[in-house]
Parts: sequence; C-alpha cells; structure tokens
Amino acid sequence: MMASIQKRPNGKYLVRWRNEDNKERSKQFDLKRDAKLFEAKIEVELARGTYVDPKAGDITLQEFYDEWSERQVWSYNTQRTIDNTISKCDFAKVPLNKIRKSHMESWIKAMSKEYAQSTIVSRVQHVRTTLQAAIDDGLIAVDPSKGVRVPRAKKSGSQMRIPDAAVLQKIINVAEDWLQPYIALCAFAGLRRGEACAVQVGDIDFLNKTIHVQRQIQDKPPRSYEIRAPKWDSYRVVHVPEDLIVILSKHVRNIGVFGNEQWLFPGAPMKNSKAATWWDKAAEAAGVEGVTLHDLRHFYASGLIAAGCDVVTVQKAMGHASPSTTLNIYSHLWPDANDRTRKAASGLMQDVYRPREDYARTEKA
Repeated sequence: MMASIQKRPNGKYLVRWRNEDNKERSKQFDLKRDAKLFEAKIEVELARGTYVDPKAGDITLQEFYDEWSERQVWSYNTQRTIDNTISKCDFAKVPLNKIRKSHMESWIKAMSKEYAQSTIVSRVQHVRTTLQAAIDDGLIAVDPSKGVRVPRAKKSGSQMRIPDAAVLQKIINVAEDWLQPYIALCAFAGLRRGEACAVQVGDIDFLNKTIHVQRQIQDKPPRSYEIRAPKWDSYRVVHVPEDLIVILSKHVRNIGVFGNEQWLFPGAPMKNSKAATWWDKAAEAAGVEGVTLHDLRHFYASGLIAAGCDVVTVQKAMGHASPSTTLNIYSHLWPDANDRTRKAASGLMQDVYRPREDYARTEKA
C-alpha cells in the first residue's frame, strides 16, 4: 500500500502508510511540503526494502541486548565483559529509536574521567556491535554512534614489561619441576597462559619440533572452566627450538601426563588461575616482582623481532588476529627507517674506512 496525505481539521497534514506487517502507521506535519517529502521517503524505502518501522525501535538498548545476546556463541568471559558494558552504559534504558549521538558523546566523556583509553575503546565497540545488530534486525535505520570520536588507545610500548633473560632464569631455577616446562612454553613458544594450560602430549610433534596450538582453557568462576578455541580462532603451528622439545620430552618421561586426554600439566586440565598462582610463588621465591606470565609473550615476541623476523612471521607465531594487531603492540621494537638508514651508512663507512693493515693486504693481493 502506498503512502497518502490527508489534511486534518486542525490544518495539519497526516501521512498514512502500512508497514511490512500491514500495520497502519501515521505521522503528522505542520506543512504540506514536509508531509510530501516524508511521503516520498516512505514510499522509496518500502520499494527498496530499506524501510524501518519507527515503532520497532521502542525497545530499550538493554532489552534488545538481553534478547540478542542469548543467540550469540560467546565464551563465558566475553559474555560477562559485554554484559557488564551494557548494564553500565548511561543510555541502557533508552529506547533504540531515541538514542542519539549526544548520548554516546556524553557517555564517552564520563568514562574518560575514570577509565583508561583502551577500556573506553573496548566498551564503545561493544555498544556499536549491539547497535549494528539492531540495525540488522530492522529495529533502527541508522547507527547513532556513527561519527562519534573515541580516544585513541595508547601504544602499549611505553607500558610493556619485557623481562630479561637473567630474571627469567632466576624464576625457572626455583620453580617446581613440572612448572618449568609450562614457563618454557610461554617464554620460548609464545603461548598464551590458557593455551599453555591446554597443551596435550598429542599436540607436540617431537620429530618435527613443532607445537600445534588447538585450544585454550578459560576459567569460569567460581570453580569451573571452559575448553575453547584459541583466542581469535588462532589455531597455529609454532616452530620451536630443539632445546624446548628436549625439556618437554623430559617432562613427559619423568613426570608424565594427566587424564585420559593426556594433558601436559596437572589438573586435567590446569586452570588459568592455578597457573598464575604457581607462577607468583616461583617469582616470589626468586625475589622477582612485577613480572607476569603474560610478560613472557612479550619476551618471546621481542626475541623474534630482535632476530630479524618480519611482521607476518611474528603475527603467525603469536596467534594475533592480523599483522596490524602485531604492529599495534610491538611496532616500537622494530627498527624504523632512520635506524635502517643509519645501519646502511655504517656499512658503507666500514667498507671505506678499513684498518690500514687490511687495506695493505688487499692491495698486495
């Protein structure tokens, strides 16, 4: 049914139309010109299939999220994080069709007084994802967060802690025998904490010196856990040094494996929190403060970069979602154009300014 305009007794103009469910809708205007423009807009949207019923967005952001999130395949931690974001969002109780850009801007400004930039960026993205889902469901036509400026996340380089080899050696020397291979997987294969907890003996190719990262353990309070795909679905094969393979083979021979699945570490499987507790005990015994298990990934990545590995190589080894993720975290560790220019010029100078005895030997030859 096409839209129509009717002049009312009060002199105003009423636009009538039926939505895709054949329910009548109407909107009143003071001027006939505005009514005709709106009528044309409705007819075009109905013809193109882009029409959004104004009343569809009467549901609040929180109500829509509660219904939509039930259909999402998320991990426990992801669900908990986004639940927290939406529940604390300043306009969670505002109907979707009433949310404006100003709501987003005020919320971001309020958060900037309390939270780090990275937290704000993450929370805004969660809300934007929810709003996009509402658009996809035909509840609203336009994303009210479009064009909203979000604080840039700070480069992690200034806050990154990269333990040196001596510190790591101290901790490994006092760690429990079974914990030493776990630390080695984090430091010399770059596994995330949950990925190292989830290694089974079948994931290790002792002959080809590779480790297949196929799963992770995520804690689920109060005492449970989930076995899930690696973060970002980063299934990967990590090529590891022979010395690490020797450490792992000795662990299997001397300590053994656990459970029917042959988990490498105790707990069948060992939970994240348990691994962190044992690490903290070892660090305390070694007299080391401020170094976390996650810092061992930085240790591994920095070693790859120092050895000359390119961005894509490091990205694949670390299991990052994309090379840009790797650069966002570690770009400060790669030599920049100035460093390369300086090194190239140094090589040229060494060729020219050789020691006199070397030059003399070359001339005689």
